[in-house]
Amino acid sequence: VINALSDVEHPCQILADLLTIHEVKGRLTDLTITFIGDCNNNVAHSLALASAMLGISFRCVSPKTYCLDKTILSKVSMFKDASITETTNLKEALKGTDVIVTDTWISMGDEGEEDVRLKVFEEFQVNTDLMKLAKPDAMFLHCMPVYRGNEVTSYVVDGEQSFMYQEAENRLHAQKALLVHLLS
Repeated sequence: VINALSDVEHPCQILADLLTIHEVKGRLTDLTITFIGDCNNNVAHSLALASAMLGISFRCVSPKTYCLDKTILSKVSMFKDASITETTNLKEALKGTDVIVTDTWISMGDEGEEDVRLKVFEEFQVNTDLMKLAKPDAMFLHCMPVYRGNEVTSYVVDGEQSFMYQEAENRLHAQKALLVHLLS
């Protein structure tokens, strides 16, 4: 069984993310990935796990009530090279960041919480000011669909640091590679 997507994890998306990061940065070592927004979602969970497996420094910045799931943190702690930081401080989290990732604030099943979530996450919108806090060559990723003006501004989505369309294309390539690997 291939977990393409569940409420808890999104490992196939992360394969595409890692492929994109490798294509752009030329490596998967000596990196810091920062996820901004709802850290108790499937993309953040799978990024935390993949980062722990690969020795990538992973930071999760969110409101206090939207932290990584404790079960995921327990799994992450099994990897000796895991470097996971959870915080509410955007400035601290973005310092030295190579890759900024976000996702929709209102995942499937959370539609009833839309008004609350839009207000709670407002200060966690990825915009040009936040991008400037990261490394100058930091890249931006989003697994889409993107809600411009909510979790990210149009300027970032369409900017030079955005690689989300390359990331979307890489979903196909990563899935094909996974199938070839499993069928070999």
